[in-house]
Amino acid sequence: METLVIRGGHIVLPTGVIEADIVVEEGKIKAIGRNLEVLNAKVLDASGKLILPGVIDVHVHMREPGLEYKDDFANGTRDALQGGVTTVLEMPNTLPPVDTRERFLEKKKLLESKAYVDFGLYGVIHDGNIEEFEAMVNEGCIGFKIFLGPTTGNIPPPSQPVLYEALSKSGKYKVPLAFHAEEWDLVKYFTEKVKSSGRTDPLVHVDSRPPICEEIAIYRIGLMARETNAIVHIVHMSSCGAVDALKKLKNMGVNVTGETNPHYLLLDITDYKKYGPAMKVNPPVRGGRHKECLWKAVRDKVIDIIASDHAPHSVEEKTRNMWEASSGFPGAYTLLPLMLDAALRGLIPITYIPLLMSEKPAKRFHLYPRKGCLIPGCDADLVIIDPSREQVIDKNKMFCRNKITPFHGWRVKGVIEYTILRGNIVYENGVVTDKPLGVFLKPLRK
Repeated sequence: METLVIRGGHIVLPTGVIEADIVVEEGKIKAIGRNLEVLNAKVLDASGKLILPGVIDVHVHMREPGLEYKDDFANGTRDALQGGVTTVLEMPNTLPPVDTRERFLEKKKLLESKAYVDFGLYGVIHDGNIEEFEAMVNEGCIGFKIFLGPTTGNIPPPSQPVLYEALSKSGKYKVPLAFHAEEWDLVKYFTEKVKSSGRTDPLVHVDSRPPICEEIAIYRIGLMARETNAIVHIVHMSSCGAVDALKKLKNMGVNVTGETNPHYLLLDITDYKKYGPAMKVNPPVRGGRHKECLWKAVRDKVIDIIASDHAPHSVEEKTRNMWEASSGFPGAYTLLPLMLDAALRGLIPITYIPLLMSEKPAKRFHLYPRKGCLIPGCDADLVIIDPSREQVIDKNKMFCRNKITPFHGWRVKGVIEYTILRGNIVYENGVVTDKPLGVFLKPLRK
């Protein structure tokens, strides 16, 4: 592999911004410094540009196998790549679900030839497969997703005893458990209550899944995690109550992290009139004071990770009425552009981007220091950005089979010029490599 030197860029680290050169050899960062002399190297002039570590998106549903009519892994990882994401952690609620060692290995083999970015795989836990935990861990499972209510793939939530056992195994083997935290009995209760009113307006989804459903679920998980020394990650947090619960559990010493997504930070409850089912997700976008709580939690570092919850559906599924439309939309392509824009507009420091979207994800899922860092020895996963330019998010530039996003037409600051994966330039000024170079990642557990 040809030695690569990236000259004169502004390297954005969680600790600050420095102007320096980066030398890349054999897919790794070899050296960082000023005016480095390297013979026979390819040189990229990054003067005036920002250099970030490649984003690690810990929450994607690429839909393969079994749901390819929604999208597939090649499309999803190409969208990730052109959005500055170099690693994705793929969720297990495909068809069939990833709930045995054999299915884990089948999915790994299927996706390896289609991956345009590096990837890890979650397994799923339900009442019928807790005995598979160790076998999947031994094969390199990045963590386990636990759904407390029904989801795509119709995976049943685990009973309390199985949930406790999974948390115990998490503590024993140092494996993170990622939770969709909504108390399903309450969701059913509120849904039936709102439906009985005869309402069909866009806000029925918000009212049928109020914040109390999320808050109770987080406390229930956290209290059991405290007793079992489990490693817990709460995904797609959407409310003030969720933030309060996370903060209290951390103060109690629970090993818990929280994640939110750009749609909860940037969309508002008033946007339902404009976007309708296109912005329908679970939990719902709540806006208002909840949006402000989430921003404060990000700024105060209570929330640890920002991910996409990339979840494409068919056009037909997303254009039904609000009750029947599927929840979720593509997000890997817009994750970094939206958060970079927020930073360049002063909503958060630019140094929070590598912290929340690279370093902390890598550490939480045991990929650090291979991933998530810009120091010698790390994989050379880099994104080079021109902060002086603006772009308009265009769904038609997505590879996704069903191009639905509420962010279509949004003008954002900052343009991704290069994405580099393990030293390979895989995206350059609008052009994606025609060869999938991604590899499967096993966690670096001690």
